[in-house]
Amino acid sequence: MKYLKQFGIILLITTVGEIIRYIVPLPIPGSIYGLLLMFFLLLKNVIKLEQVKDAAMFLIEIMPVMFIPAAVGLLDSWGDLKPIIIPTAVILVVSTVVVMAVTGLTAQAIIRKSGKEDQ
Repeated sequence: MKYLKQFGIILLITTVGEIIRYIVPLPIPGSIYGLLLMFFLLLKNVIKLEQVKDAAMFLIEIMPVMFIPAAVGLLDSWGDLKPIIIPTAVILVVSTVVVMAVTGLTAQAIIRKSGKEDQ
C-alpha cells in the first residue's frame, strides 16, 4: 500500500505538470514541469522525501527497461537512418568529446578558483 501511495503522489505531480504544459504557452514538455514542481515541493518540504523515495527508487531501477521500446523503434527506422549513419556517428563522437572537454575544463577552473579562495 505504501508503494501505491508514493506512486500516486508521483503520478499526481506528473499530471499537474502535463496540465501546466497546456496552460503555459511555452515549448516545454509536461514532464519537465512535473520534475520542476516535484523539486520545488521537495525543496519547500511540502512533500517529504520519505513520501516518495521508495517508489522513486523503484522507478529508477527499472528505467533501463523503459528504453527498450525506443530502441525497437530505431530498429524499425533503420531504412531511414542508414543513409545518415556516418554523419550521425561523427556528430555523436565529436559532440561527446567537446562536452567532455568543456566539462573537464570547467571543473578544473572551479577547483582552481575554490582553491585560491580557500588560501
